[in-house]
Amino acid sequence: MTMLRLAAATAALTFATGVAVAETWDMPTPYPDSTFHTVNIKHFAEDVKAATKGKLDIKVHSAGSLFKHPEIKNAVRGGQVPIGEFFISLLDNENAVFGVDAVPFLATDYASAKKLWAAARPATEKLLDQQGIAILFAVPWPPQGLYTKRAINSMDDLKGLKFRANNPAGTRLAELAGMVPTQIEVPDIPQAFATGRVDAMITSPSTGAESKSWDYLSHYYHTQAWVPKNVIVVNKRAFQRLDKDTQKAVQDAAKTAEERGWTMSMAETDAKLKILRDNKMSVNDPNAALKKGLQTIGEKMTAEWLKRAGADGEAIVKAYRK
Repeated sequence: MTMLRLAAATAALTFATGVAVAETWDMPTPYPDSTFHTVNIKHFAEDVKAATKGKLDIKVHSAGSLFKHPEIKNAVRGGQVPIGEFFISLLDNENAVFGVDAVPFLATDYASAKKLWAAARPATEKLLDQQGIAILFAVPWPPQGLYTKRAINSMDDLKGLKFRANNPAGTRLAELAGMVPTQIEVPDIPQAFATGRVDAMITSPSTGAESKSWDYLSHYYHTQAWVPKNVIVVNKRAFQRLDKDTQKAVQDAAKTAEERGWTMSMAETDAKLKILRDNKMSVNDPNAALKKGLQTIGEKMTAEWLKRAGADGEAIVKAYRK
């Protein structure tokens, strides 16, 4: 049977039975099934399937099994897949607006991160809209904290330390703090500390717990340096091909998933901090002197980001600081 005849037969079956033929969407995600982001997304997919009575079935392909993380945005943009998830600040090299949630010490807790996202979302959506992409929802990672081999009481204690920097912002932060930036990927973290290649890093409680940081580090400071996010996006053409009821079901499920995801992220933070404490790491908030010094670095890096982000950046920060 030709494709034309098959389509005609399908249409006739749909008309005769009054039942829409189910559509399947493949959804690439970067992280393993156990990661709370993936758990949340699978729940989202289940909600969509239930709400549409199976008319739309989203198949989640986790751990980069369908597309590698850096490829997911363009796969959605090009229509290779209708939907996907990625770390939004990966796009900072396209436009600085995408990297606002990775500016150190601009938003340093969940409440301020939510406010920053509300300020940044219109400009972010506009940029992605130009690429034929729409945002469904966004969920943050736990706030980023400082891990060290010894107690840190002031900015002077950071000077000369070899610092794991895995992006340009981390490199700049290290330079401003008088540390020596060193590129280390996540799988290599334990060996890098054990062999003295690095002395400090900023990463989430999740990464610290998963890499058993207590085996090679002694101190964690809950600096909440930044609260980065993942976004779940959809190809606009694919979304517009859905009927209105299905579109609403997807949007409703996305709203629920965003609320659930923020709650899951906060629970993840608490759980992973407890694991660090349970394994005898010293877990503390930074003292007043250290906090002030880090905030000074944050102010300088925010100013540098504003120069790159231009008018959109000025509007975001102005709305955020209202």
